[in-house]
Amino acid sequence: MWVMLAFASAFFAGVTSILAKCGIKETDSNVATAVRTVVVLVFSWVMVLLAGSFGTIGTVSARTWIFLVLSGLATGASWLCYFKALQTGDINKVVPVDKSSTVLTVLLAFLFLNEELTGLKAAAIVLIGLGTYLMIQKKKTAALDSAKGGAWLLYACGSALFASLTAILGKIGIEGLESNLGTAIRTSVVLVMAWVVVFATGKQGAVRRIPPKELLFICLSGLATGASWICYYRALQDGLASVVVPVDKLSILVTILFSYVVFHEKLSKRAAAGLCMIVAGTLAMLVKV
Repeated sequence: MWVMLAFASAFFAGVTSILAKCGIKETDSNVATAVRTVVVLVFSWVMVLLAGSFGTIGTVSARTWIFLVLSGLATGASWLCYFKALQTGDINKVVPVDKSSTVLTVLLAFLFLNEELTGLKAAAIVLIGLGTYLMIQKKKTAALDSAKGGAWLLYACGSALFASLTAILGKIGIEGLESNLGTAIRTSVVLVMAWVVVFATGKQGAVRRIPPKELLFICLSGLATGASWICYYRALQDGLASVVVPVDKLSILVTILFSYVVFHEKLSKRAAAGLCMIVAGTLAMLVKV
């Protein structure tokens, strides 16, 4: 069941990237992140009420609170980097870099969660790493050679790093805790962090100037994120982090399909080969599950 939930998480995460990209054409990425987090927060607490776990919040241990807060901070940092990268870069390049967090997550799961690192998983990591490299290979154009053209890569790498920390900290934080409640608590942390960044950069006034169409896409991306998180953290609670995370990263297939339909972004043969390697490496993680 947790494998199926991981695949559901991948689908909603893929949809999230497309909806978010549509919502930040004119809107500042930090402002968009803060607004969509409000939607995710409401969605998360509604799920807590439906699951009937709100009454257990008083029993959450101090250790769990610490790891949930740290996971929320890592998530917030990942989001801020990710959506800044989406705003300045090609979605077909940003997403593969972000999904490369799989490699670091598997290594961290081995080191801190005592999850097995087999020869097959090691080979899968190599495939995912090489595939990511092929997908982000720059085209020989003046635009991509400019400083602005390369800025997205730094943000995308930051997103991948913090996403890895999110998974490990989140896995530890939801041990013995109802997953919907854990998701809602950490989303609250993300909300505070996102709005602190908005006010710290003096962009709070931009909230009122968000175009209605972009606001709709931002809210829809928030709903998709909420659905993805609910599935993801339930899968993470029941399954192996070193498997759940790679499966979740298959959202890249959904994202690339929609990016072709919506933004007409096409893959080169090199990038397509890289995508195949990423998918092959991810599926290899499922062997003997």
